Parts: sequence; structure tokens; C-alpha cells
Amino acid sequence: MKLTFFGAAKAVTGSCHCVEVRGKKILIDCGLQQGRDERDNAVFDFSPNYIDYVIVTHAHIDHSGRIPLLIKEGFQGQIFTTRLTGQLLSVMLQDSAHIQEQDAQWKNQKGKRAGRPPVEPLYTVADAAQVAEHLVTAEYGQIIELFEGVKIRFVDAGHLLGSASVEMWMEEGGVEKKIVFSGDIGNVNQPIIRDPSWVHGADYVVMESTYGDRNHAPVASYTAELAKIIDDTFSKGGNVIIPSFAVGRTQELLYFMREMKKEGLVKSNPDFTVCVDSPLANEATKIFSGDLRGYLDEEALEVVKEGERLFTFPGLMMTESSEESKLLNLDKSSKVIISASGMCDAGRIRHHLKHNLWREECAIVFVGYQGEGTLGRHLLEGAKQVRLFGEEIAVNASIYNFQGLSSHADRDHLLQWIDQVKDPAPQQIFVVHGDAQVTEIFANTLREKGLPAHAPLYEEVFDLARNVMLAAGVEIAPKKTSFASTGRPSTAYHELELAAMDLLSIIRASKGGANKDLKKMAAQLRAVTEKWKDA
Repeated sequence: MKLTFFGAAKAVTGSCHCVEVRGKKILIDCGLQQGRDERDNAVFDFSPNYIDYVIVTHAHIDHSGRIPLLIKEGFQGQIFTTRLTGQLLSVMLQDSAHIQEQDAQWKNQKGKRAGRPPVEPLYTVADAAQVAEHLVTAEYGQIIELFEGVKIRFVDAGHLLGSASVEMWMEEGGVEKKIVFSGDIGNVNQPIIRDPSWVHGADYVVMESTYGDRNHAPVASYTAELAKIIDDTFSKGGNVIIPSFAVGRTQELLYFMREMKKEGLVKSNPDFTVCVDSPLANEATKIFSGDLRGYLDEEALEVVKEGERLFTFPGLMMTESSEESKLLNLDKSSKVIISASGMCDAGRIRHHLKHNLWREECAIVFVGYQGEGTLGRHLLEGAKQVRLFGEEIAVNASIYNFQGLSSHADRDHLLQWIDQVKDPAPQQIFVVHGDAQVTEIFANTLREKGLPAHAPLYEEVFDLARNVMLAAGVEIAPKKTSFASTGRPSTAYHELELAAMDLLSIIRASKGGANKDLKKMAAQLRAVTEKWKDA
């Protein structure tokens, strides 16, 4: 019995772990690396055709986004997940594939002019469509025998509709072990979805730690506090821009907006318009409006019983085409725009930021975790200007970090979750799915509570039968990002760009000048360039 970490090791995204037992290989999640976590999504550090099964904890792309590539590279086995996750995967992976195709097309347009060879998309829409052929879905609590000696069960993780922790029981050579993969553990008292269910007893736990170093700020009322931000912004004539994950978070926001309108909380404009500018969010909302038996919390069930719709209300506008999206920024009336992606690293949200960040009367409201190296994180850290579509944009809008909406458990609730597992205490807790520093902090917190815990490195291999490490992992350097940072570095970079443009103007103005002068300038420029190459 072996466990190898192929993702989310001292990183927030790219979740991918591999269990080997009885000659079979089982992947738990196969997600895209994003932001600073990204290395090379196109390359697996294992042979996809040797993987026998995939278990998906939930539909978010950092847990599922490389599954189409896995199939494209030779995987032929079954993919197990919950019923609702299976439905969400169908739209999320199609959307991800569309983005991959668009990115490749854009790179090839630029590359052709530069004489570079064409690039292929990570996977295509056709590749993503093949995922459905491999899916096997189950309900919470149902025990599934993958093969002789290995059984699994999905337990509600309370993070997203359909999200699950995975219990896995294994027997090999007379040795029996139970390992639990937490998936993403949800926050408590979230709208729509239930609180995380407890898991009791395990020999090993692979546990997320996104907020393992801090607690969420207390929020008296999600609806009232968000309504106040909207009301204040509309009073100034601005827009409220909300970068949001298309699946889960957007539907929660619509739930809040329905309550706001019902209770008349936005006094300056009770009939305000809410625009959901994300085709993926629109498709996901249709799924969230379907058969949710076994997934909804009691409050949401009561709303449904009263005959109300959870996610629709007067003033809701769903945009589909890019033309409709562009028109939102031509309309001068105040509105709420909810758009993907949630960390601002891709998608239509970047266009809305370009048109609204520089306006003092506007507000940008973050409602989810912002990974290191993402544009969202830079804005939260106080960037004074950012670069979007080749243009420097001043950050004058009000920036809000609405932590009360986090779908991840905070430190205290993570500790509460593991307290339910530890009877008896696990032999080892592997702390994953967090920024490198956070995984170490949370692992140390667990050790202080008397629990054996450590934060594995990428490609660490652990013997589950003997409770020993077989191979140490490797440290992965974080990816550098191109967004402007805060304070002096961004100003200095901007000055450097201006100096470069001035230099280009001088060079162009010198066309037709004396050869001796041009050679002298060229020699001086080469000397400066070589100096900085060696620096």
C-alpha cells in the first residue's frame, strides 16, 4: 500500500493523490494547477494509462480540471463521484476545454506573427465530452467496492453541492488500513448546503488546510452586510463588481440577492439589476435548480416547500454572448455584476475590472479565497495599479474582502473536523491543499495537539502498510507572475516601461541618422543589456 502526492503539496491547487494497492492505482482528484502553483499542466508525472480508477471529491477545476487530459493521454478506467458532482463536471469541464481552445487560438495568432510553432490546447471540448463515458455516480453514504479488498464511501464535505470527503478501506496481504481524503472541508452555516458531516476513525488522513492559519471574521448577517456595500456604492453612482466562482459561490450570491430584494435592504435602489455574466454560471444554476434531494440544508428546503425559487428574482439578468457582456460596461446605470473567474486570473471578470477598477465610486467585492500569484490576491494586498490587456489600470475603487462567504472551513472548524476523526488518533495526517507556509503552520498546530502530522512535498511516497516514508518529495519553486505588486516595485516597473517607450521613440527618431552615431548608440545599448543579463 503506497500513497504518492502529485499535486496540492504545499500548494492550494492541482489536487492529485495516488493510492497503490493490490496492483491497482487509484487517483483521488486530478486538478488543474493555477496561479503560482502552476508548473506544467500538460505533463503528468505518472503514466495515465496505468491509472485504474479516479475518485473525484468535487467539481471545482483545481480538483477535476485535468481529467479530460488524463483520458486523452490513455486513461481507460472508471471515474467515481457523487450524483450532483457528476452533473456539474459535465458543464465545468466543457467550459474549461473551451477556455483551453481559446487560449491556444490566441497564442497561435500571436505566435504566427513571431514565427513560433503552433501550440495545441491542453484538451478540447471533444476530449471533455468523453469524461461522461467513464463516470459512475453514487449517493452519500453508499459503500462502493472498487475491486476485491478496496471499498469507498462518500461523506458530505459541505463545501459545494455534491462535494465529498472520501473514506477508503483497504486490505492487502492480511494488512487492513483506512485512509480518509478530506477533499475541501466546508464552512459552517452556509446558505443552501449542509454543514460538513463528520468522519469517524482512520489510520491515515489527507487533509486540506486552506485557512489552517486563521479564522474567518464573524459576520452578523451575510445578507445585511453585503446589502450595505451595495447600497453605499449605488448611492455614489457606482457598480458593484463581484469576481465569483461560477459553480457554488455564484448561486449562494443569487440566494442572498433574492433575500435582499424580498426584505428591501437596498434602500437607494430596491429594484437594482443583478447581472450574472458567465455562461458556465448560468448552466450551473440550472443544475442547482434541479433535483437536490439529499443535498440541501433545512432552510433552503423550506424555501422550496413554500414554492419559491432559490436563485431567481425580478431584476436578474443572465448574459450569454460576449456582445451582451460588453454592453454591460456601456450601460451607465448602477448594477451588480457577478462574473468569473473567482480569482480574476481569466474570463470576463477581467474586462469588468478594466472598466471599473479606476472609478472611485465603484466597489470590488471578493467573496472567496484568492490564491498566491493571482490578480485577486494582488488587489487584496493593496496594489495601486494593475496591468490588464496590456494597459495600466489605476486601482481607485473600494476593495472589500467579504470573508464571511468563504466556502472553506477556517482553522477552528478544521480542528473540530479532525477531532471527530481521532478516536483513536490516526497514524499520520498529511496536510495538503494550502499555501506552503500555511501547510507547515497547520501541521505544527496538529502536532501541538498530540497528533502526528506533516506537510508532504510534491512526489513524496509513503508506505501505508508500515507507516514509513519511502521517498522524500521535491520542493517546487513558486511561479513568478506578471501582475503589478504593491508599493515601490510597481512604480519602479512602470517607470522602467515609460523609459523603454522613450528609448524606442529616440531610436525611431534616429532613423536616417549618421551611421557612426547609430553604431555608438547600439553599442551603448548592448553594454547596458549585457550588464542586466548578468545581474
